[in-house]
Amino acid sequence: MANQYSNNEEVVIASVMSLTHRLNKFKQDEFDMIIIDEAHHAAAQSYKKIISYFRPRLLLGFTATPNRGDNVRLDDIFEKIIFQKDLIWAIKNKYLTDIECLRVNIGYDISKVARRMGDFTTVELDKVMNTDALNGAIAEAYQKYAKGQTLIFATSVEHAQNIAKLINGAVAVTADTKNRAELIQKFTNREIPCLVNCMIFTEGTDMPLVETVMIARPTSNSSLYTQMVGRGLRLYPGKEKLILIDLVGTTGRANLCTAPTLLGIDMCNVSKSKQDEIQGKLFELPELIQKVADVPESWIRNIEYVNLWAKGQAYNIHNVNWFKMPNGNLVLTLKNKRLVIPAQDELGETVIGHTKIKMQEALDSAYQYLVEKYPHEKYLWDINQIKKWGRFKATEKQKTIIQRMCKDLDVSELTKSEASQILNRLLYKEA
Repeated sequence: MANQYSNNEEVVIASVMSLTHRLNKFKQDEFDMIIIDEAHHAAAQSYKKIISYFRPRLLLGFTATPNRGDNVRLDDIFEKIIFQKDLIWAIKNKYLTDIECLRVNIGYDISKVARRMGDFTTVELDKVMNTDALNGAIAEAYQKYAKGQTLIFATSVEHAQNIAKLINGAVAVTADTKNRAELIQKFTNREIPCLVNCMIFTEGTDMPLVETVMIARPTSNSSLYTQMVGRGLRLYPGKEKLILIDLVGTTGRANLCTAPTLLGIDMCNVSKSKQDEIQGKLFELPELIQKVADVPESWIRNIEYVNLWAKGQAYNIHNVNWFKMPNGNLVLTLKNKRLVIPAQDELGETVIGHTKIKMQEALDSAYQYLVEKYPHEKYLWDINQIKKWGRFKATEKQKTIIQRMCKDLDVSELTKSEASQILNRLLYKEA
C-alpha cells in the first residue's frame, strides 16, 4: 500500500488483500473515486468487501477480460460500460498482433475431471494431463508447429518441469523461480527458445516477444484463457503474428476454451466431429464456425443449448422456445411474427429498439408479451407444450418444406419437435 499526495489530495494505491485488512483505517466517504484494475475480479468476495464499505462518487473499473469463467456477470458491481475496445478492434488497428489458430488433438480425456467455480479442478486435471504419453505429444506438437519464441501453459509445476525436460533448451518457470526476470530477458534475447509455466505468465507480465503460445492447460474459464493467449499478443519488431496452438482432446459436456473464445463465440453447437476443422486466421473463424455449426444436426438440439446457456447465466427463460443463433441472438418464430432479442454484452445487457436493458428484463418482457398477445400460439413457443406434441413423427407438410429448403437432409425419422427447430432456422435464414 502506498500514499501519494498531489494538490493536497490523497491517493492510495493498494492491493486488495492489503486494503481488506485495513478498512477500519478509512472513513466510508474517504475517497471521491475508486479505480479497480483487472475489474473482472470485482465480483469476488474480497473485492465486494471493499466496494460495499466505501461510498465513492465514482467507481471505475478497467479490464481486458470482462467475461468471468464462472459466468458471474459484473452488473451488480458496475452500472454501465462507458468505453469499450475489444480484441478485434485492437488487432485491426495494429495495437495487437494478428493470430494464426491451430488445433492439435493430443488425445487427452478430461471428461471425468471434476469442476469447481466454472473450471476443471487443478489437482484432477493434472493427474490426467501430466503423463509420459501426453507430455511426449506436447513436445512433438511443439517441434512440429511452434515457430520462434514459445510460451507453454501447463497444469502444474511438475507438469511444466516434465514438459521442459522433453524440449531442447526449454526452461520451466514456477513461483519458486528466483531469477525470473533474468530468464525473461534471455528469452527475449532468443537465448532460451521456450518457457513452460503454470499460472505464472497470466496477468501483468511484460514479455512482448512471444511468437507461439501453446495451451497445454485445458480450461473452460474464458477469462483465464484470454489472459494466457494475451501474453503473445503484444507487438514486437519483426513479429508478424502469434501462432496459437490449442492442444485439445475429449472434454465430455464441458465447453473447452479455444481460439473462438477470443471472439466470444460459443462452440457448444459445433459437433465434436467438426471442431478440429476450426483453425486458421482468427478473423476467418466466425465464417468457418457458421458453416460447420449452422447445420440441422445442431439445430435439433437447440432447446438443450439454450437451457444450458440460461442455466449458466442464471436466467429464467420462462420455458420459451428461443432459438439461439450463432451470433448469440435469441429468435422466436411464430405463425406470422418473429421476435428477436439481440445478444447480450459483458454486463448482461441487450438493446431493444434503441434502449439498453438487462437480458433478464428482455426475457421477462417477451414472455409477458407472448402470454398477453399470443396465448393461442402457445404450442409454438412454450417448451412444455412442444415436448408433448413434439415426440410424434414430423408431419408431411413439415417434411416437404424442409426437403424443399434442405435437399440433402434425410427427413424420414424426424420428430415434430426436431422438424420445428429445423424450420425455425431455415425460415430465419430465408427472412
